[in-house]
Amino acid sequence: MKISQKGLYALQAMMTLARRHDQGAIKIRDIAAESDLPEKFLELILLELKNARIVDSVRGARGGYQLRRDPAEIPLSDIIRLVDGPLAPMGDAEQLRGLIAKDADHRALYEVFLAVRDAAAKILEHTTIADIVGGGKGKKAAVVKSAAPGKKKLHGA
Repeated sequence: MKISQKGLYALQAMMTLARRHDQGAIKIRDIAAESDLPEKFLELILLELKNARIVDSVRGARGGYQLRRDPAEIPLSDIIRLVDGPLAPMGDAEQLRGLIAKDADHRALYEVFLAVRDAAAKILEHTTIADIVGGGKGKKAAVVKSAAPGKKKLHGA
């Protein structure tokens, strides 16, 4: 999985909207300034998020953009899939399962890719925008611990 610059910008904009969730609509220029993002590129990203019904736009002098749902209800996976496509290192999970079934010579390789996809998806699906702006209730920590069973965390890592 690779997250593009556009994907990072989308996540940063969503974090800004989450931090100011209780303030109503936020103007694009304010989101851009607070997130240190290029305003023109941000307009395209916000339009894409609006079309996906993740954010709402409000017209008028007090207009701008706001989250459509509570930040705790928006997993990172929704944003990444929208902007950058599947979470799998190659293709999507169904495509990988098909390759595992069809290609016996490379089955083990595809199984590793599927395991990587599943671990990444589990973390991203259980980590919300609220979690990364500090408003979450510890879900992220629990998911990260369970993502690598049997592995000990190194001190200072």
